[in-house]
Amino acid sequence: MPSPATPSPTPAPTPAPAAPSARASAQDADLQAVANLKAAHSAIKTELAKVIVGQHQVIDEILISIFTKSHALLVGVPGLAKTLLISTLAQTLHLGFKRIQFTPDLMPSDITGTEVIYSDQATGQREFKFLKGPIFSNIVLADEINRTPPKTQAAMLEAMQERKVTVGGVDHKLPDPFFVLATQNPLEQEGTYPLPEAQLDRFMFLIFVDYPTEAEERQIMKMGTGTKSEKVNPVLTGEQITQLQQTVRRVPVADHVYAYAEKLVRVTRPKQPEALDFVNKWLTVGAGPRASLALIMAGKAHAILNGQFHVSCDDIAAVAPAIFRHRIAPNFAAQSEGVKSDDIVKKILAAIPKDKKLS
Repeated sequence: MPSPATPSPTPAPTPAPAAPSARASAQDADLQAVANLKAAHSAIKTELAKVIVGQHQVIDEILISIFTKSHALLVGVPGLAKTLLISTLAQTLHLGFKRIQFTPDLMPSDITGTEVIYSDQATGQREFKFLKGPIFSNIVLADEINRTPPKTQAAMLEAMQERKVTVGGVDHKLPDPFFVLATQNPLEQEGTYPLPEAQLDRFMFLIFVDYPTEAEERQIMKMGTGTKSEKVNPVLTGEQITQLQQTVRRVPVADHVYAYAEKLVRVTRPKQPEALDFVNKWLTVGAGPRASLALIMAGKAHAILNGQFHVSCDDIAAVAPAIFRHRIAPNFAAQSEGVKSDDIVKKILAAIPKDKKLS
């Protein structure tokens, strides 16, 4: 008796393509998110202008750091309003803010917190209780961070990378969002210590704060010596900042832009096959993988702040100097010729083409 024929398996249904209305709805949501971020950027700059004169690029780079969930280091001589800029920025955000003044006698526990013996008066029992330090805030201003020894500077490493603090073998999570915005005086000044390379690498941007122009300085004189004082109003909450950070991460990046960013990083590494001739001549250390990640994330935020929902090679090039200047190390030959890290970055940007052939 012939066996019954085995029924052929039913083919799995092919998923229907997304309806045009659904795609349009998602696209509209993304465009609205871009508009929201650009509006927030404009509102923050308007509030900052009540107190801060000029420094537009500095402000943009700080905001890019915030919108990408990163940290920034501001470098400049004393008196250029670095601290005032960061504290005023904190006023425009509905976030917790703490300022840590770094001095030679500052201890790590002064930053992270410490355990103390707590006695319960009702039961008489004693136990250790953790008292949180000023690092437990949304925005932490590390003022003059390079005026404290490396041991104390290193207390920031775990917090900046893992967003937690470990004391007595117990992990204490930091609030979200969390940013370290640090200021630093030039290393040539008295009483400064160089930051460890591992800590420098955790800052997305090293931002140069320069002297004001003639017109800006006159305006500073008028604002600083008058009786009128403007009140800065809050613009964003922590929840809104988190949503804007997610918007930045959704920005698409084309393959040739990834290739361009990758090429920029790889040519900075001396003694490697991709290294440029002047890189081998002037650098001892090139940029690591964190620079690659920073180029893409900062490029996304830069694109949105300019009203576009895609990243171009120009966006990557615009953020490259602040990302590279503290991640490459000029050697003695460069220093003897007066060549600085920014000079090398300019030559790299001029040498690498911005086209689709790289992909």
